[in-house]
Amino acid sequence: MNMYSEIPHTNIKIADIGSKRSRVRYMLIGARTLSSVFRPEFFPLLGFVVLFMFTYMSLLPWNLKGLILLVVLLGTVLLPRLTIRYWRRMRGWERHLLRLRQNRLMPYIIYILYYAFTLHLLHRFHLPHYMSGILVASLLIQATCTLINMKWKISMHAAGAGGVIGALLAYSFIFFFNPIGWLTLSIIISGLVGSSRMLLRQHDLWQVLAGTLVGIICTFTALILF
Repeated sequence: MNMYSEIPHTNIKIADIGSKRSRVRYMLIGARTLSSVFRPEFFPLLGFVVLFMFTYMSLLPWNLKGLILLVVLLGTVLLPRLTIRYWRRMRGWERHLLRLRQNRLMPYIIYILYYAFTLHLLHRFHLPHYMSGILVASLLIQATCTLINMKWKISMHAAGAGGVIGALLAYSFIFFFNPIGWLTLSIIISGLVGSSRMLLRQHDLWQVLAGTLVGIICTFTALILF
């Protein structure tokens, strides 16, 4: 039997099955890549980088900007992830067990504590409110998702991507610029991230939509009112 033969009693060719499996495999690889690149803890750091590049904060000395970015990197990405990994290993859990709703409470709390401490440190730099507001928004997203997660699983990836949309909307009011181009890009990325989470069967459509809405509302509110 060659690769172009048909399976008995069907019209399905073996080559078609192999082609479909290849497409599914590539789609899963793409979904995992998107989920890894656009992790929610990366967005606060991205926000600081963008503000240092495109606002008057770019006039700050490079050593000061580097120090602030290092604090944000440690407090929102590296230290929380290392702490969660240590906590997980202490409990003897495999990584996939953290995907269960009932096991996500402690990681949420760890992130909240680190974000709050990072915000406290950043106050010492006397940053403008529209910068420290990024961490306030992140804390609000984390707290909201923690409360929701007690009863229903919600997508933090979608909330992080939604936070970018909310931030663009808020900054368009603060800095009086037209956000259409960047807003379109962020919506596309948000859709891709949400689709990747559903493709990986981590969340359903409603969990992704709820996460996106939480991210938009919390970030816009925090940046406008803080």
